[in-house]
Amino acid sequence: MQSLSKILVKQLEKLLTKDGWLERLVAKHSKVGDSVFFDEEQFPWAKDLEANWMVIRQELEQVLERVDELPNFQDISKRQYRIANDNLWKTYFLYAFGFKATRNCERCPETTKLIEKIPGMKVAFFSILAPGKHIPRHRGKLKTLIRYHLGLIVPEPKEKCKIQIADEIKYWEEGKSLIFDDTFYHQVWNDTDGYRVVLFLDIARPLKFPLSVVSSLANKFITASPIVQEAKASHQAWEDKFEAQTKSKELV
Repeated sequence: MQSLSKILVKQLEKLLTKDGWLERLVAKHSKVGDSVFFDEEQFPWAKDLEANWMVIRQELEQVLERVDELPNFQDISKRQYRIANDNLWKTYFLYAFGFKATRNCERCPETTKLIEKIPGMKVAFFSILAPGKHIPRHRGKLKTLIRYHLGLIVPEPKEKCKIQIADEIKYWEEGKSLIFDDTFYHQVWNDTDGYRVVLFLDIARPLKFPLSVVSSLANKFITASPIVQEAKASHQAWEDKFEAQTKSKELV
């Protein structure tokens, strides 16, 4: 059954990317247009995140006290190994396609309240790049999603901490949103001496009927897929280990 599910996931990915026809269809039915970047005004909830960015950062700072114990991206999602094969990209997951990292959310209650109010939120985590990390050029496969970053810790100089999307370079700003279509090729550099941290979200793209129905069904299929279930199991294994280490330190 699992092998069949994996085959179906691969077929879905081929359908979503083949010749770009479905991407063009999604773009045509997009309620927010088809562009590389989007404005915060198109997503009213972004202003709420920006207004509360220091609240989020305060919870993040507690997480960062144990940054070396956080999982690498590829430890949670093995599919990320091509772009994350070292220990320089740490993650702290809150949500991922229907899975709630309950204990992580409990440690960041205000952040959790804020993201749970976002329509169409599918993925949410702190994306933590160590000094010297380069994420190579890649692209997302689902145009039905829109990528959101909220700058939380952005080291200087900004010229050495940047993201290139399509042919444009962008720099994060603390407390500011960066919203883009990740199906355009992009890559990231942190060539500073400090950690760069953003609140990383994937949001369901607002679509007109009938593409809205197709997108909803695709997201449900992804939620039930072996890829997500394997990532969920990997995260729960890390979470159990982290919780045990926490209790051990409390007893010392």
